[in-house]
Amino acid sequence: MSDLVFGLDTFGDVPQDDNGRPVSHAAAIRQVVDEAVLADDLGVDVIALGEHHRPEYSVSTPETVLAGIASRTSRIRLSSGVTVLSSDDPVRVFQRFATVDALSNGRAEVILGRGSFTESFPLFGYDLADYDTLFEEKIELFAKLLDEKPVTWSGTLRAPLKDADVFPKTESGHLTTWVGVGGSPQSVVRTAQYGFPLMLAIIGGAPERFAPYIDLYRRAADQLGTTAHPVGMHSPGFIADTDEEAREVFWPHYRVMRNRIGALRGWPPIRREEFDSEVEHGSLYIGSPETVARRMARAIGSLGVGRFDLIYTAGAQPVSARMRAVELYGSRVIPMVRDILAG
Repeated sequence: MSDLVFGLDTFGDVPQDDNGRPVSHAAAIRQVVDEAVLADDLGVDVIALGEHHRPEYSVSTPETVLAGIASRTSRIRLSSGVTVLSSDDPVRVFQRFATVDALSNGRAEVILGRGSFTESFPLFGYDLADYDTLFEEKIELFAKLLDEKPVTWSGTLRAPLKDADVFPKTESGHLTTWVGVGGSPQSVVRTAQYGFPLMLAIIGGAPERFAPYIDLYRRAADQLGTTAHPVGMHSPGFIADTDEEAREVFWPHYRVMRNRIGALRGWPPIRREEFDSEVEHGSLYIGSPETVARRMARAIGSLGVGRFDLIYTAGAQPVSARMRAVELYGSRVIPMVRDILAG
């Protein structure tokens, strides 16, 4: 199991300081950089930053923050998680991540997604009625750009390109590109069609229910004649020295965040019993290092994935608790998961 990849994932949730006061967006971004530096020191494989355009999150341009992280780290891979390609321009996305790749000596990767939040669409002048077409056309163009050769392309929602050469090129000639999928079979098949690695967002319920999507990805790749790469998964969690501490630090801030989003989507307020059930049986990896390691190992083993990214922020958990969670993940959880799976 030495080839397993372990990452940390965040949207740059705005935390509280240790006196219970929310920090500024600027301080929240610097906090993410500090957490990534710690993760690099501890041997975590990947830091992934998700794009959001809401007040409770600080990261709206993952690649800009990743460039800052690149300047202070030496080995950790630098990923988005995800880049909302539908409301961005594929040429600019490639250029920005190729730039991060240069600054980091080849450590950049991008995870493309359609966007489960929709604030970016009106913000950047896109019509939500074009939601599906935007992604279909833009991922087609992005796949062509990855060849790093002059591109000729046309679609319906973007100006065409004719023999357009895009710079900078990557030194390796290869920008690692994943597609993040939340549970749409069509998205799984599209990912296989382009030969991209699949990253599954498993944020609720038993992780085993995603096994059919992994099987679909592999079958589709086989039928389409593309490569089925090792599948990744990312799920929320939080680590503290004890199970009780992890739950009590995480729960009040998670409840606020969950209910704020739920009000927009028509969900009822979350109850503590639901939260505890999700921690014990679902896809919230919350607890002591031993508890989280056992649950991660069970999910990795049952699904046969090759990468696990822990979304280690979900609400305004205090700065010191976040740093401790990163420390425990790198120093204790990852080695324990490897030991469990090695058997």
